[in-house]
Amino acid sequence: MAGIWLKAWTLHLLLALGASEPPLVPQEKLYDFRRNLLGLDKCNACIGTSICKKFFKDEIRFERWLTVQPSLYTADEQSYEANYTDSTAGWRTVVVSHLMSSHLHQRSDNSICSSAGKGKSCSIEAVLRATPRFQRWVHSNLLLPSMVQGLATPMLRCPSQRLLDRIVRRYFEVIDVGSVQMKHFTEKDKLRLLYTLAVNQQALILQMFPGTEGWPFLRYHGSCGRVMVWAGSTPIRSLFSSLMELRADVAYQLLQITQSLSSNSLQFNLFYTNVTEDMFGTLEDGRVFIVDTGTIGIIDLKEGYPPDEDLQTKHIDVFSCLTGSCKQSPPCGAVRAAQSFILLCRHVLHNLLGPNDVRSRQLPRAALDELTICSDQSQSDRRIMDAVQALKNILQSLRPCSPLYGYRYPECLYNDKF
Repeated sequence: MAGIWLKAWTLHLLLALGASEPPLVPQEKLYDFRRNLLGLDKCNACIGTSICKKFFKDEIRFERWLTVQPSLYTADEQSYEANYTDSTAGWRTVVVSHLMSSHLHQRSDNSICSSAGKGKSCSIEAVLRATPRFQRWVHSNLLLPSMVQGLATPMLRCPSQRLLDRIVRRYFEVIDVGSVQMKHFTEKDKLRLLYTLAVNQQALILQMFPGTEGWPFLRYHGSCGRVMVWAGSTPIRSLFSSLMELRADVAYQLLQITQSLSSNSLQFNLFYTNVTEDMFGTLEDGRVFIVDTGTIGIIDLKEGYPPDEDLQTKHIDVFSCLTGSCKQSPPCGAVRAAQSFILLCRHVLHNLLGPNDVRSRQLPRAALDELTICSDQSQSDRRIMDAVQALKNILQSLRPCSPLYGYRYPECLYNDKF
């Protein structure tokens, strides 16, 4: 039945892409295409099925994506642009992304089979279900810190009970959302959540801290198999050659966003463990968002975190290495107060504001000096935080107030805060 279902969807996708008649393709290649497309054949070692109907109803259309020839699929390609619609709005840009690249997924699946001594081919769901970790999940109605210790995702390096309760309460891949109890979770729901926590935290961060509540994250639309869908944006890299006023506005927002992540009403410190230019994007109204949340760690400022343990001997298992590496994030006790700003200044603001002569020509020398201090990890946290505030003050004076910046216009006409 699943094969017929996937075949019908594949035909539907081909017609949506403009093919009047799908070419004849050997069954093996068609199967590979389906598997690489959504990963539904790998459920419940997947993320979920909440948005599958959108694919079936042709409400997600691809502009540049796969063709039916599997040989044209790029093994390292992970994300694609698409258009999305529903009954409340017109078409808008979204990102359709695999949890990992095809190459890493294959390595991950092979490692699951190898962990059970079954070579490179097996029922990966059956192997994962039989693990001691998953059996603890099966017999618990609460998601406890001991059940996620040893997983590689940064936000679980030092999990508190309050953080785990928020994950369960905001997880909308299940029918009944809003309870910290997992009594309404089926075993397949629990395996999907555990697999997602082990492989890629992106979807969970977007659900836990939605943009509708003021968080600097894009809207999450849902998942299907091993694919997740969220709102599209423009990479900030495209702004590196823009006018100084635009780059100053973006830089100011990046600093403001980073500051808000560590100081918020929920008392969760969200910090960067790694930063790249692709991590951020902008919308049409000029607002800046965090696009890639996969490297964000979380410390509970209210409950704190337990002492770091020897994860190598106590909690490492097959789930700990599904991303292709068993490497754990540094202990939460080693996270500096200025860590996020150091990474941001060094890897993003340095390219956005200077030192290129063309880029920095209109930037006050004082701003470049503060940027240099912010990028220097040998400086004290206090000195770096002072430099961040001084840099923000300079950038704020360079930000224009015009209709081009719809996220703060016309408020900026009447209030300097905008």
